[in-house]
Amino acid sequence: MTTQQPNAKLPTTNKDSLDEGIQLLKKLSRNQLIEIIVDDAKNWLAHDGLWFQAVDALYGMDVAIEADRAAWNKFTVIEAKRIMVRLGLKPGGGIPALVECLKHRFYARLNLQQSIEVTATRAVFQMVDCRVQSARKRKGLPDFPCKSVGIVEYTEFAKAIDPRIKTRCIACPPDAHPDSYFCAWEFTITQD
Repeated sequence: MTTQQPNAKLPTTNKDSLDEGIQLLKKLSRNQLIEIIVDDAKNWLAHDGLWFQAVDALYGMDVAIEADRAAWNKFTVIEAKRIMVRLGLKPGGGIPALVECLKHRFYARLNLQQSIEVTATRAVFQMVDCRVQSARKRKGLPDFPCKSVGIVEYTEFAKAIDPRIKTRCIACPPDAHPDSYFCAWEFTITQD
């Protein structure tokens, strides 16, 4: 076995030749790209669920939910900022920017959602069909009590889009909710 000397130069490589994942995407059709995006979102959600279950198994539900809140507190801001960069938006875009950014989240690739009652100062966002809650329903399980995590997730996402936006939970499990949605959130902003 040979060892590399501390100051020896590594062979140079063409970065593009090592970026197989991106090169592969450039060769795919629009429909194939959409399938990959949806599949990647499913993989992300599966990892999130498995991570949560592992923490729950080791430390219990209360610790798992607390860890989930801590993770979402950071992740939702990262997601919001990346979406804004992708869309060319700057912070401070108000309700219109928030409504647009909600369409670009990972969840939007997996769940059925809608923004209703949208004005310049208010919007109501509903998760009409949640992949996690629907799976639990099919298995005869009660709704997963995600409200405390959702409060952190939606509040911090909205604040990353525009710090003036206030978030209020209308209903989220374990709250009772109508059959027409699993959770609903109200976003408001005061005009300057």
